[in-house]
Amino acid sequence: MTEPLYSLDVLRLAASTADLHRLESPQASVEKRSPTCGSRVRVDMIVDADGKVQALGAELHACALGQASTALMAAHAQGRTGAEIAEARDSLRAFLKGEAEQPGDWPGLEIFAAARRHTGRHAAILLAFEAAAEAATAAAG
Repeated sequence: MTEPLYSLDVLRLAASTADLHRLESPQASVEKRSPTCGSRVRVDMIVDADGKVQALGAELHACALGQASTALMAAHAQGRTGAEIAEARDSLRAFLKGEAEQPGDWPGLEIFAAARRHTGRHAAILLAFEAAAEAATAAAG
């Protein structure tokens, strides 16, 4: 039997995004939208002198998969650079496309294994990582 796309773990993660809020004075803010489903994620970022994430805020209007991905990104972004977040995004993309057997080192991304066969959902899953990588890089300026 195949794992459901919207598993209980995905739904739990999606529900956890209620605690995410925009930052008052971010160094950078980036919004990404999925042309496939219309999901939208805005990530606000503050980084330190070394370009490592010190504070992250987010606002999203996304499906449960996009929300779950945002929750995982936000939970583990602290102390990471834009390059590290971009590497996680690229590993996740390769995993979703079936080009890699594992989603990389970012904790929790294996939860999206069932989404691999749903190519129309990939963009929503990648949104938060795309916005965060761009915001962290812009904030590091």
